[in-house]
Amino acid sequence: MTDVTTATPIQKLHFYQKGTFTVGNRLVSEAARSVQASIDRSNALTCGHRACQGCGEALGARYAMDAAMRATNGNLIAVNATGCLEVFTTPYPETSWQIPWMHSLFGNAAAVATGVAAAMRVKGRNEVRAIAQGGDGGTTDIGFGCLSGMFERNDDVLYICYDNEGYMNTGVQRSSATPPTARTATTPAVGPEPGNVFNTGKNVPKIAVAHGIPYVATATVADLHDLERKVIKAMGIHGARYVHIHVPCPLGWGSASHETIHLARLAVECGLFPVFEAEHGVVTSSRKIRRPVPVAEYLKLQRRFAHLFKDAAGAHKIAQLQAIADGHIAEYDLLAHEEDEG
Repeated sequence: MTDVTTATPIQKLHFYQKGTFTVGNRLVSEAARSVQASIDRSNALTCGHRACQGCGEALGARYAMDAAMRATNGNLIAVNATGCLEVFTTPYPETSWQIPWMHSLFGNAAAVATGVAAAMRVKGRNEVRAIAQGGDGGTTDIGFGCLSGMFERNDDVLYICYDNEGYMNTGVQRSSATPPTARTATTPAVGPEPGNVFNTGKNVPKIAVAHGIPYVATATVADLHDLERKVIKAMGIHGARYVHIHVPCPLGWGSASHETIHLARLAVECGLFPVFEAEHGVVTSSRKIRRPVPVAEYLKLQRRFAHLFKDAAGAHKIAQLQAIADGHIAEYDLLAHEEDEG
């Protein structure tokens, strides 16, 4: 946009952020600003959507897609599986997307994006890149076969999973990403094993790593600079890529809307959600935990785990969840060492 009276560019948005809660700091260098802080940000997902207050998925998608747009100079086509993100951004006949965007079925976003990438290649439009995105239900469950096929063929697609640990759009049912003991509409907090049972579900980031694809990463809305960096890095690579973003859901988790970022941070700092990168089947880096917190600190802020704090049986379940977190910490070497502090 240009001011016709002065022929100078007009800055449409004034928003600078440093990866903390600091807003309005115009002294930050352009190189240090996030994608969202740039006056050239694409606003791929703009206002008018109908996400719940405090929705982690809306935040994660906005940062991820704007980072991808920056990395591709705007040459991007997105394919979106059915789910919360599709529903709250595109209530017919409206849309909050300002990019070429396609709605796929619940389970075939990876396959449709593969077709988009192939079509662009045949047309000689190699600069146009494809992204597929979906929630954990459309990724770890319904779309898992198409996703694995995309990995196995090494198709030139970045798949982004927004993991809110359940089928939130259809009434908070359990998915294969729902953590043990969590209460959902299909795993009520009743009986001898209240909530979701242990030893079920699947870890798709680890499965993606096992496929040996060029790039796999986990990210969180608690660290938006890291999320942006990983998406930009992924878009600089050709072949199959997978980014799994942890996005708390106040509605499904029974948490306060203002606690979304805090919960995302606690999930990392207790070890339940390890943040790492892998290339060609090998883990290359992990985000270190400087101040480990007990798993209970994370659980107690969510009503879906309220039944764990009522009796000794619940305390035993919390100890089991702590053991899972401790296993992640050991597996990914998550504890910060003295050299990391330096």
